[in-house]
Amino acid sequence: MGARLSKMLIANRGEIAVRVARAARESGMRTVAVYSGADKGAPHVRVADEAVYIGAAPPRESYLNIEKLVNAAKASGCDCVHPGYGFLSENEDFAQAVKDAGIKFIGPEPEVIRRLGSKTGARAAVRDHGVPLIPGFDDISASPEALAAAAREIGLPVMIKAASGGGGKGMRVVRDPAELPPAIEAARREAQNAFADGAVYVEKFIDHPRHVEIQILADEHGSTVHLFERECSIQRRHQKIVEETPSVALTPALRKAMGDAAVRAAQAVGYTNAGTVEFILGPDGGFYFLEVNTRLQVEHPITEMVTGVDLVKAQIRIANGEKLWFGQDDLAQRGHAIECRLYAEDPENGFLPTPGDVLLWEEPRGFGVRMDAGVVTGMKIPVDYDPILAKLVCWGQDRNEALARMAAALRQTVILGTRTNLQFLHAVVTHPAFVAGETHTGFIPQHLPNWKRPAGAARGLALLVAAALEDKTSPASAKAGLGDGPGDSDRFSPWERLGGFRMGERT
Repeated sequence: MGARLSKMLIANRGEIAVRVARAARESGMRTVAVYSGADKGAPHVRVADEAVYIGAAPPRESYLNIEKLVNAAKASGCDCVHPGYGFLSENEDFAQAVKDAGIKFIGPEPEVIRRLGSKTGARAAVRDHGVPLIPGFDDISASPEALAAAAREIGLPVMIKAASGGGGKGMRVVRDPAELPPAIEAARREAQNAFADGAVYVEKFIDHPRHVEIQILADEHGSTVHLFERECSIQRRHQKIVEETPSVALTPALRKAMGDAAVRAAQAVGYTNAGTVEFILGPDGGFYFLEVNTRLQVEHPITEMVTGVDLVKAQIRIANGEKLWFGQDDLAQRGHAIECRLYAEDPENGFLPTPGDVLLWEEPRGFGVRMDAGVVTGMKIPVDYDPILAKLVCWGQDRNEALARMAAALRQTVILGTRTNLQFLHAVVTHPAFVAGETHTGFIPQHLPNWKRPAGAARGLALLVAAALEDKTSPASAKAGLGDGPGDSDRFSPWERLGGFRMGERT
């Protein structure tokens, strides 16, 4: 084993850059942040030991510019790069450029990223390794007419899916044969715009499935383990917003079968470092391979909460050449964890992004409550990037305790200045169907299709601004607590003064 990695460039921004910096610091490493013109003074810049400006706000001039990122790593003397998630985290050209510069890329090898970056390539890689696949037609060179014919042969409904990328882009569900041609064309066009690759394929669409993924870790000496499942069924526009572990749908036998399949999928391609194997779980208990995410997932904290394994520190140890320091039998799930993603978006208006100024940000506190945030009071939310602001994670000894803790923590979170999905998240986790564990990927369209804020909860922005500014300058406000519950009558409580979530519930 050579010299240990000592200085990391974090090729990302926002909450994930803050989180990675924390793990690197705890591992005895120095950190270098990168920032665009929109992120000068952002939280991820403040927490790093050094920061390098890499360009204007548009991602292609900054966070997607491979040359600038590699030059920043070299100029600052970094011996490793952590890509976070999104941006270039699953880009084999970036991983290769980092490697060619003599710098360690904290993730799988470029060739593995390339092979798994195509969903059709991933299907081909695992097909002969006992990993169940959804029936489909994955000839990406086929004409639209051939794709439509294959879809009719598979049997509707089907899903038209982009061969590259993710995040719900380039996906269309088709239930009517007449809709096939326009759906194929729309998916191809969207995929081309999002990933510069218009290739699509067809697979059988399973109604009301659960989205269950398996976290894996693999060292560079041939050992691979899984760290159990995360259920990610609560989605809007095919993008996850609430995740939990364990899944209420998995029996011990099914959990073992899915975990074993994930390990086989990883070993089939010589996978190293952290990754996630995603599956669709049908109502009948059948599960089918979707794809492999060759990076750290947004929802990784819930796995950390129930296993006690810090996944980012594990990534660093693996990148240092260490063998896995535990085996499969050493791992267990303890308690239950739920994550809610806080976005600057408007659930009442198609979840459109809502950039703006953060006038006040206050986080919940308490046992079993974790907030991974990339937001602070006074910052501006840029228009150029994904609108995720923070991830609220709650742990409990069982699911009921985790749910109660999450509902309370959401109510204790304060963000003013722009609309967010905060109250929508509360509506999800307190919905009777969610509480009963009746989750699937169509949960939001089925149960909350026309959600509106509770009467009285949506205050005029001018009133909130005035209250926030007054709160920051008032001596009494410095002594005010968050109160104990919806029945509080403390006139100094931020919930009273700021027109907060609790106040809306009482009207």
